[in-house]
Amino acid sequence: MGKLVLAAGAASLSLWALLGASVAAEKAIRLPAPALDMVTGAETAGENAVFAGGCFWGVQAVFQHTQGVLSAVSGYAGGQKATANYDSVRTGRTGHAESVQISYDPKQVSYGKLLQIYFSVAHDPTQLNRQGPDSGTQYRSAVFYTSASQKQVAERYVAQLDAASLFPGKIVTQLAPLDGFYPAEAYHQDYATLNPHAPYIARFDMPKIANLKSVMPEVYREKPVLVSAHPRNSSP
Repeated sequence: MGKLVLAAGAASLSLWALLGASVAAEKAIRLPAPALDMVTGAETAGENAVFAGGCFWGVQAVFQHTQGVLSAVSGYAGGQKATANYDSVRTGRTGHAESVQISYDPKQVSYGKLLQIYFSVAHDPTQLNRQGPDSGTQYRSAVFYTSASQKQVAERYVAQLDAASLFPGKIVTQLAPLDGFYPAEAYHQDYATLNPHAPYIARFDMPKIANLKSVMPEVYREKPVLVSAHPRNSSP
C-alpha cells in the first residue's frame, strides 16, 4: 500500500503512480441488507466493530464518512501487542491484519449495516491475502467479532452473500474473535482525508468514498469524523 510512501517519500509516490496504473480500484457491488441483524436495543452507543480489508487508510475513510459512526481508528488486530507496530506488521509475519476499529451508535447504524458497507464498498472480500496492489496476510479480509451475536450475524451474512452468487468468486473473509486491537501510529490516522491527492489515495481510496455516496447515499455523511478531533484514539 501507500505506506511505502511514508518510508521513502516523494519518490515512492511516483512509484505507486506507476504500479497502480495497471490495477483498478475496487468497484462497489450493490448488496442486500443482512437477513439477520443485531436485535434493536441489544447494543449501546459506543459499540465497536473491527474490520480488516487491505490498507487501513481506505477502510478508515469509508467508515469516517458513514452516518452513526462515532470514530474509526486505523490499527492492528490478529497478533500480539509486542508486534503491533508498522515496522513489524509490514513484514507479514506477525499475524496482524491492518484493521479499523469502528465505534458506532446502533440507534443510527446497525452492525449489519456496517457489514453491508464493508462487503459492498470498503474492499473486495474475494481476494485472498491481498487487496488491490497490496499483498500479504497483513492485508487479508477479516471480521474480528467482539461477541457471539456479532459472530452469528457475520457468519449468516457471508453465507447469504455466497448463496446469492453476487461476487465473481467465493468470499474468503476470515471470521475470528477479537483478542486485541492496537491503534496504529498517529501518522496513519486520517491519512486519506489529509492526503486526498496522493497517487495511492486518489487511485484506490477516494473511489471508495465516492462509491459509498453513490451506492448507499442513505448512510453517507459529507463531513468525516476524524481521529485528529480526538487525539487519544491514536495512541498505541
